[in-house]
Amino acid sequence: MNRPPVEVPERLALLPTSLASTFLTNGVRAGQEGLPQVAIMRASTPVDEDSVRWNTTPVRELVEEAMYRFKDARTEADAWLAPRLHATVRMTRAEAARPELWNFLALAVAPDYVLWRHMPTGEPREGAPSTVSGPRFTGPHYSQAFARLWWSAEMFRDGHDYRPAVIACGNQDMINTALRLDAIDHKPTALALVRVIRDLAEAGATRLGDRVNALCTAVNAAGSTLMYDVIAPDEAPDHDALAEWIADADAAPAVPWNRLPDGPDDGTARSSSCDVLSRMFERFSAEASLRDRTRTS
Repeated sequence: MNRPPVEVPERLALLPTSLASTFLTNGVRAGQEGLPQVAIMRASTPVDEDSVRWNTTPVRELVEEAMYRFKDARTEADAWLAPRLHATVRMTRAEAARPELWNFLALAVAPDYVLWRHMPTGEPREGAPSTVSGPRFTGPHYSQAFARLWWSAEMFRDGHDYRPAVIACGNQDMINTALRLDAIDHKPTALALVRVIRDLAEAGATRLGDRVNALCTAVNAAGSTLMYDVIAPDEAPDHDALAEWIADADAAPAVPWNRLPDGPDDGTARSSSCDVLSRMFERFSAEASLRDRTRTS
């Protein structure tokens, strides 16, 4: 695959999904054609704020380092890039919920990264070129190449501490499945999931991916009848601290590459609540049925 050269705009902007999808030809998704940068810029609306947090240069530096650092292990880039992307593009959840921002990032700023990270491996079917699926460019937050990383860091961080997010992003089944669950909006639930997955991995559990999927299914099913926020109460986040962290973006240095950055100091989850849910989820994991891989279609 030959990645087309990228002419990067200086600032992030908003690209509507209805327009972004028209640029995603098979040739673009196969890495054989370049994107029409002029047309993309015309279809985009600038972010109406003069802050360095909307500059594209720091994001380009991160993705280029990720592609170099993990050139032989693409999936491992997620755990490295997620916290650094989150700490670089400092936003509220409301701002991050705009798919137009992620569309622009994927099509105008770093389409080469999307192709590099998500191009299928192996031989293409019937001689047709392999292509990256459209949702990696313009999909929901749990599929889109950059949104999935930013939101994973957001949902699985513990205040300023990104270490739980690194664990979550280090397991593809975790990031692909758990990020779809409404339950992880409750911070002790998200962190308890990470604890159980970490302990399973450290114990050398077999079929870890299947265990992650089974646990997420059990947590989601139980959440329809159990109120995790009642069983395991938590403090409300400190919105003022988050706003201060975002405002500090203009003076903050670039995120470090060889140690984790600091996230917003907007409050950590209540440890007793994490303990309660961790014990519950350990039982769920022990009792959950794994996928029967002996069955054939």
